[in-house]
Amino acid sequence: MEEVALRREDGSIVCERCLLAETALTRMRGLLGRRELPSGEGILLKPASSVHMAFMRFPIDAVFLDGDLRVVKVAADLRPWRAAGNRGAKAVLELPAGEAARRRVMPGDRLVAG
Repeated sequence: MEEVALRREDGSIVCERCLLAETALTRMRGLLGRRELPSGEGILLKPASSVHMAFMRFPIDAVFLDGDLRVVKVAADLRPWRAAGNRGAKAVLELPAGEAARRRVMPGDRLVAG
């Protein structure tokens, strides 16, 4: 999987090491099998409008994005065996639980890769 950094338009970093999951197989695998997601790491599922936490071992923050990578919803502290979605979302950024709040990620923010 390719790795990118995601920033807000103002240049502030949201995810230093973000894996891109753009195939059906990589999206399906997602974070399964991992024991943790360290601060600064994440995975961008694209296309995706929902996530499930079946078989996951740790909570995450799910950041739902539109086609322009603008934040439309943040599902914070999503626990194992739960699900979240947003109708119309085109991608989901999965971050460690609490990371969205620490990085002040809010609806309306636009992210850029690079």
